Amino acid sequence: MVRLGFGDRLMVIIIYIFLALLAFVTFYPFWNALVVSFNSGADTSLGGVTFWPRDFTLENYSIVFQDQRLLTGFGISVARTIVGTIGSVLVTSILAYGMTKRELIGRKYYMIMCIITMYFAGGLIPSFMLIRGLGLMDSFWVYIIPGLVSVWNMIIFRTFFQGLPNGLEESAKIDGAGNWGIFFKIILPLSGPVIATLSLFTAVSHWNEWFLPSIYINKEELLPIQTILRQILNSNIMSEQMANLDPASQAVLSKMQSVTTKSLSMATMIVATVPIIMVYPFVQKHFVKGVLVGSLKE
Repeated sequence: MVRLGFGDRLMVIIIYIFLALLAFVTFYPFWNALVVSFNSGADTSLGGVTFWPRDFTLENYSIVFQDQRLLTGFGISVARTIVGTIGSVLVTSILAYGMTKRELIGRKYYMIMCIITMYFAGGLIPSFMLIRGLGLMDSFWVYIIPGLVSVWNMIIFRTFFQGLPNGLEESAKIDGAGNWGIFFKIILPLSGPVIATLSLFTAVSHWNEWFLPSIYINKEELLPIQTILRQILNSNIMSEQMANLDPASQAVLSKMQSVTTKSLSMATMIVATVPIIMVYPFVQKHFVKGVLVGSLKE
């Protein structure tokens, strides 16, 4: 066993202290939001709630789960994440598999066109006009169809597929398998790590999206929980501005209510965040392997 000198031990201590501080700075905002969500809103408005609820209550979560608008938004977010992730990974992987075929006419041209879209977008107004022209306004499919293809994910899939032994496809063709059979029965089962990694990234993107629904969706029953959370946060800002205008009235109102906009928004934030966080432990082992294998060609 190698013994470390004084300078090496000091450096190790400094590194551990730095990592501990970094972990604390990263974790504390989430923990504080969790604490505030379990604390009485009127008590939170007094300040000083940091590491532990001072006036523990479940009323914030009770209101969240009783609000039909929030429950509907939660269901829309879950449905969008599941359908959008499956659809995006499937369509993107099929495109990537086609891009690996040397006999594909114009393959380099298609690849260049795909890469251009990574750096240059049409802009918000042309995108809005396109979505309206396709009849996707106020439709659930506006969450799914525009995001079916991810060029970055396609490149990772393509590189991974190119690294697979050519003998696998040749053997399958000798046995009479077609391209679809090879893709679904051989290629996809061997792509578990990269599928798991890119599925998580896609799911997080769908789950956290709040801006596009605020543009393309006017029906409240189709809004995801993130957009609804944004509305709650905006109302919290308006309440704070009213407090600055009329501090006495706002103070009286806060004392009369055990639930405030801030405490309710924190509870909603936790409800919206916990489900996607719970997915990470199940796919964490695939992160490094999936990304590295899909980024480097053997």
